[in-house]
Amino acid sequence: MEVSLNWLKDYVNIPEDIKTFCDAMTMTGTKVEGYKVLGSDIENVVVGKIMSTEPHPDSDHLIVCQIDVGREEKLQIVTGAQNVKAGDVIPVCLDGAKLPGGKVIKNGKLRGVVSQGMLCSLSELGLSVNDFPYAIEDGIFILEEECNLGDDIRDVCKINDTVVEFELTFNRPDCLSYMGIAREAAATFGTKTTLPEPKVATVGDEKASDYIDVKVHNTELCPRYTARVVKNVKIAPSPLWLRAKLRAAGVRPINNIVDITNFVMLEYGQPMHAFDYEYIKSREINVRNANEGEEIVTLDGVTRKLTPEMLVIADGSRAVALAGVMGGENSEITENTVTVVFESANFARENIRKTSKAVGLRTESSAKFEKGLPAVNTLPAVDRACELVNLLACGDVLEGVIDINNADISERVVPYDRVRINALLGTDINDEEMDRLLASVELVSDGKGGLIVPPYRSDIINTADIAEEVVRLYGFDKIEPTMFKGAADLGGRTAHEAFRYAINDAMAGLGYCESCTYSFVSPKSLDKINVPEDSELRNFIRLINPLGEDTSVMRTHPLPSMLEVLSRNVNRKVEKCKMSEIMTLYHRDGDLSKETKSLCFAFTADCGGFYELKADAEALFTRLNISAREYIAVTDDPSFHPGRCAKVVVGNTEVAVIGEVHPLVCENYDIPRGACAAIVSTEKLLASVKNERGYIPLPVYPAMERDLALICDKDAEVGKLIKDIKSYAGKSLEDAFVFDVYRGKGVEEGKKSVAVRLVFRLADKTMTDEEADAGVKKILKKLEREQGIVLRS
Repeated sequence: MEVSLNWLKDYVNIPEDIKTFCDAMTMTGTKVEGYKVLGSDIENVVVGKIMSTEPHPDSDHLIVCQIDVGREEKLQIVTGAQNVKAGDVIPVCLDGAKLPGGKVIKNGKLRGVVSQGMLCSLSELGLSVNDFPYAIEDGIFILEEECNLGDDIRDVCKINDTVVEFELTFNRPDCLSYMGIAREAAATFGTKTTLPEPKVATVGDEKASDYIDVKVHNTELCPRYTARVVKNVKIAPSPLWLRAKLRAAGVRPINNIVDITNFVMLEYGQPMHAFDYEYIKSREINVRNANEGEEIVTLDGVTRKLTPEMLVIADGSRAVALAGVMGGENSEITENTVTVVFESANFARENIRKTSKAVGLRTESSAKFEKGLPAVNTLPAVDRACELVNLLACGDVLEGVIDINNADISERVVPYDRVRINALLGTDINDEEMDRLLASVELVSDGKGGLIVPPYRSDIINTADIAEEVVRLYGFDKIEPTMFKGAADLGGRTAHEAFRYAINDAMAGLGYCESCTYSFVSPKSLDKINVPEDSELRNFIRLINPLGEDTSVMRTHPLPSMLEVLSRNVNRKVEKCKMSEIMTLYHRDGDLSKETKSLCFAFTADCGGFYELKADAEALFTRLNISAREYIAVTDDPSFHPGRCAKVVVGNTEVAVIGEVHPLVCENYDIPRGACAAIVSTEKLLASVKNERGYIPLPVYPAMERDLALICDKDAEVGKLIKDIKSYAGKSLEDAFVFDVYRGKGVEEGKKSVAVRLVFRLADKTMTDEEADAGVKKILKKLEREQGIVLRS
């Protein structure tokens, strides 16, 4: 909102220094976005009087004028304007004068005749005929204002002003007015306001109700409607003081009646409208919803189609205004208007916003109503308009007010707990000081633990709102920094957050880059990874208003998103690509959504195959202190290669699936050389973490190693084989692992040779060869008896 300081000073005393004013207002919560000094681009332009004129001796269209500017010496100025004569009072640019646009006036000669300045037109001063209706648009500006020769033209034309732009928050509609800003300025600088208290002088015994009947058919959309009638109206330009204030506020002056409504809108923040009474058919006003197919031509000359959801102001047969947005052309004020109906109403902000958007018309009025204006202002605003009619002597105000009020305009009482407020703010403000601060913005204690809130402060509803008022007036800079008290000062991450950070650190250490993908996916994404049609994963949660089909459902499987990332990199010639991401998955849980977290990491074939993927998984699990993990072959997962896929089980819980991505799936994602991927449930993984790490001292005695080449079925799982060996051997076997698998010459068809290294060690003595050999024999005997696995000859 733009505020003229000259106008604001009518209501409150403020500092002359603009920076002091702006800084203080910002610190108390009324943020200043910036300011501009009107008239600062005009210098050395004064009031002069033409004493005489004569034709230029060497030109048919130039005139030589002798000018008195209140100094001893007279000026001679040559002009081409034909509308000047002796006795005219005009703006005169002296030598070195500056005009808007950076124009500088210097003394010179025109056709050999000395010219000591320039006479100004309206446009050269940055003004228009709306600002001075008696002037002509093309020609020298002939002044009719009371002034003295030599006066600064900025003071005479009232353009010597400073306009401050405030950035107001949505919850402070009361500040969308000069009165609201004045209240804030008074609280900021500890002064009192002098706000208008309208006093209306009426004429005759006629009443407004004798002229017009008002009916509100939708009280939800129009909680309050107030009207007054003025007869014997004299349409004319407004006086200079009124035009200057409107101009400084960015409003174009039109005529006295329209200017009064705009003035009151800016002063009270209450939009108003004036109807020409002669055009209100059947002498009635109906506030109703528009009829289906109804149209109205608004004041801007545009025909607008209306819908039943929109609210209109209508007479007995047609709409004459679009409520809260703009009046109709069929009832506008003209130079022939003799009777006026002033409207001051309150409308539901949601409806005004929707109507304004639907018809593509946003006005100063609609912008204010959208913020939720208080209904309490309708009556004083219309009275103020009538008071201005008295002041300008432009009509006779009739007795009586039509006021249909269905709104609660009473004061409210909000619980007022000073101790709680100090606790929230971390301050120690005494009761008297807190009461004084709140009273400066007209929030008064009732002495019973409550705070009386005026009806125009709809933003004050609880203790937090009161605390906000206290702290902004007390001063943010006065609050001493303190630590939070209670459980909040412990800080830190939750167990799951810390676990996710640990996972990301581990993946980064393994050379993976972290991706960030959308949770919105295409319902066809599961087709590309071969998920069956009857899978529960296809029970998507669908978006009500998706951006498109490709982002219309919430993902239930992490693999499509990760393969999209790999595909994008491969297509951009990034052949070696390792990516990881902890993704959120969304599943239906009755009528609700259940969210789970899954880690997905993957790489292209240029980075390795299944065993490299398994090595990375092992490194991750070791880093996270997850032991006793087992790898079990999986052949029925349609997204992975049937012979190169395994699930990872910890205890009895499946925590992950790893494997080479199925060739057909890779083909669907245009990854021709293949890829490997792992999907890990972070919730299940966290539950498997050991909270304590054990310490095993370095061995004192040496180990004994034995290598065995075992013949087993080609489909035998090596992981199970190692698990069985450890169970057969007893405590003397420290470790067992596979270091080679062979198929070919010397090994019969359907079999494979698995090379296993056994590491034996005793904790209390050095193990002998005999003891190690006995351990090997024990293992071989049980393998042959229970599984048919024999030593390769």
